[in-house]
Amino acid sequence: MRLLLAFAVVVSHVYPIGWGRPDPLWSWSGSQTDLGKSAVIGFFAISGFVITGSAVRLGIGRFVWHRVLRIMPGLWVSLLLCATVLMPLLFRWQHGTLDGFWGRPDGPLSYVTSLGSSSPTAGWDVSGVITEGIRAGTNFDRSLNGALWSLKYELLCYLLTALLAATGLLRRRAVVPALTLAFWLLIASGATDLPDGVPLAGGPGIALPLLGQLTWHLAAVLGFTFLLGTACRLHAGRIPVDGRLALAAALALAATLRWGGFGPIGQPALVYLLLWAAARLPRWCRAVDEIGDYSYGVYICGFPVEQALALVGCAAYGRLGFLACSLTVTGVLAALSWHLVEEPAMRLRGWTPRPPRRSADRESARPGVTS
Repeated sequence: MRLLLAFAVVVSHVYPIGWGRPDPLWSWSGSQTDLGKSAVIGFFAISGFVITGSAVRLGIGRFVWHRVLRIMPGLWVSLLLCATVLMPLLFRWQHGTLDGFWGRPDGPLSYVTSLGSSSPTAGWDVSGVITEGIRAGTNFDRSLNGALWSLKYELLCYLLTALLAATGLLRRRAVVPALTLAFWLLIASGATDLPDGVPLAGGPGIALPLLGQLTWHLAAVLGFTFLLGTACRLHAGRIPVDGRLALAAALALAATLRWGGFGPIGQPALVYLLLWAAARLPRWCRAVDEIGDYSYGVYICGFPVEQALALVGCAAYGRLGFLACSLTVTGVLAALSWHLVEEPAMRLRGWTPRPPRRSADRESARPGVTS
């Protein structure tokens, strides 16, 4: 399910990257959402469902360590390869030389170190490559990897989960549903809605250390969806997996997309549909999981792949041709990311620092002490 949602984001980005306009769902839904944002919402719900199991099962230190291993190695490698391999190739494509690429203030070093800063321009381009593409009419988005906007919100949700687990509140049945209801009330009341014409990344919010600038609107929407997934995991035994409820959820989702109310009604309907579908997937789908979890690789690679393909003129193949190229290259890079970076990093999940291990060994060797 996560892999399908990640590829849905790639499909959605074909329109703004290749032609400078949102995907068709944006206008069909009355500017409530598009395919990419809906997929991100679904991803947060599944993430809440899965991550909660880890938080309940593991200690707080081990939980944080697992999250770091799952997110950071793939992200760091992606950023480095984009800044030091992809962008130099594209710069040379544009100028026929690498002279002037490495020493610019907005060069590769600046991109890697400033991404995630609260500055609105930090990490968006490398040595003017995308800007040059915009001047040439091949590109329409100024960011090398605009998909990373959601990562800081996911990290925020991880921190919330860690806090709930550390304080013991995650195991109290009423706490997470109460928090979810509070977020739902914020969304239903419109308290976090953005004024007309204000972009999602530019609304009122707060700047936090490491995470950078966050908007109240996105924090409320994605936090609500994440908490829905968390609540579903904690109360899974009480939630029926019923085809009739799935049909009702599908009708509610379609109605809210078309006539309004996607936030308070459509989002919960979407979450139920995704979890119902995950429970009802045929057994052969599990073969995909046995190959590897490519969803994160698709997420971190899709946007720069599409930007690069647009810059070299692949939009001339039309939407289907551009999409086929994007999905193929992104899929290959996602597989490489999993097998060469992410999976090897995840093998360190059981690692324990050497000094504490020695201390534990000495303790177990004492007379009268058993493991």
